[in-house]
Amino acid sequence: MTDVNMPDLGEEVDEATVSFWLVESGDYVAEGADLVEITTEKATFKIPAPCSGIITEILAVEGEIVPTGYTLARIHEGSGEEA
Repeated sequence: MTDVNMPDLGEEVDEATVSFWLVESGDYVAEGADLVEITTEKATFKIPAPCSGIITEILAVEGEIVPTGYTLARIHEGSGEEA
């Protein structure tokens, strides 16, 4: 299982708002595919999948403010048949 964590956005930014999920639990994602949009006071970012696999859990809801390092989702690594 691989955690998708809220990245360190630098510049004294220690939290962001989960704006919009681009995937749902159960979806297969390829490594590097965009999973979620997050918004800070100054910009919007897309967080990519750190590996290929199945989204098993989405732990942050749209509109939620989350801190750096927070686990946003979990991915079961592997192809759709393996997961």
